[in-house]
Amino acid sequence: MSNLPDAPILFLDLVTPHLELEEELVSVFRSALKTAGFIGGPMVEGFESDFARFCGTKYCVGVGSGTDALRFALIAAGIKPGDIVVTVPNTFIATTEAISQAGATPDFVDVLEPTCNMDPEKLREYVKNHCVADNRGRLMNREKGRPVTAVVPVHLYGQPADMDPILELARQYNLEVIEDACQAHGAEYYSEREKTWKKAGSMGIAAAFSFYPGKNLGACGEAGAVTTNDAAIASMVRMIRDHGQAKKYYHDLEGYNGRLDAVQAGILRVKLKHLHQWNEKRRELAACYSERLSGAPGLAVPFASPVTRPVYHLYVIFTGRRDALQKYLADNGVATGLHYPVPLHLQNSYRAINFAAGAFPVTETAASRLLSLPMGPTLSKYQVERVSGLICRFMEQ
Repeated sequence: MSNLPDAPILFLDLVTPHLELEEELVSVFRSALKTAGFIGGPMVEGFESDFARFCGTKYCVGVGSGTDALRFALIAAGIKPGDIVVTVPNTFIATTEAISQAGATPDFVDVLEPTCNMDPEKLREYVKNHCVADNRGRLMNREKGRPVTAVVPVHLYGQPADMDPILELARQYNLEVIEDACQAHGAEYYSEREKTWKKAGSMGIAAAFSFYPGKNLGACGEAGAVTTNDAAIASMVRMIRDHGQAKKYYHDLEGYNGRLDAVQAGILRVKLKHLHQWNEKRRELAACYSERLSGAPGLAVPFASPVTRPVYHLYVIFTGRRDALQKYLADNGVATGLHYPVPLHLQNSYRAINFAAGAFPVTETAASRLLSLPMGPTLSKYQVERVSGLICRFMEQ
């Protein structure tokens, strides 16, 4: 990105990192051409091994996208048609699409104001106020008459949810926990229960990662992965991604065409070597933003929980003057984003769930105030200072 005083500042620079790694990335494609290794094989297996080690899990199974990863993880964990899976309403729709496509119905609990991640107390209230154990010991939603079988906490913006109390509730009520870690590659959470730092993707029975190009670890196309410490889940996901076959032409179940492309796996393996450095740069830039913006009137900067080490996939501020500020920044050459302006329970696609405005007040307030600022490892401190200066000038008007 240019440091010229008036040069436009992109929301995310996807060109520079690829030019810097061009020869390594092109060599991946050359290798595929020379070996015809386009599906499966050493490049996929090598990345799976490397990423499992990076996440601190026994297994990683590469799949076609983050949506595939979450859908396959849910199915492999035993989520069935008619089940209810609890998640949050302030996430990308892929979270709930995966739940629906696994045959289950999404339900929601609100989030914590400082982090915008799942509020464990709201989850506890959901179980207490809406659920009862049936004569088979299953947790049932009283109003809907369906079993509640899983929880999907979303590690939003690259900060892990508060997993200890979520996992404790899950153990108490026999719920599976599948992490949506699609924005949290390399993020960490301190488990007081285990007295250790845990990587995102290593805490639930399984986790889903997206490698969409704009992620902290992004492919040059679509890609995803499931991480788990459970051998049976890993084996099931491998079958589901490949038409339900454990070996060629022997199909134990109906599956999907959801394999990870070998070229994308090779590209991800090259980039994975740089991910720690890129994440550290994001943390430095986030600290710079927060230092310069903390005193701006009428504006809140991201809150980093002391039990997390976020990786700042997004740097999101909150202000009641969001729309005017976004226009002001655009007029001054600064691109921004909104993640996410309409909560899922208010989307047209989920009208049938029949939630009214006001059902999840913390989520809804955040949605009207959030603004994502430029972020990425090629952003410079000069550019952060320029963006911050514009914001402070606007907020002080």
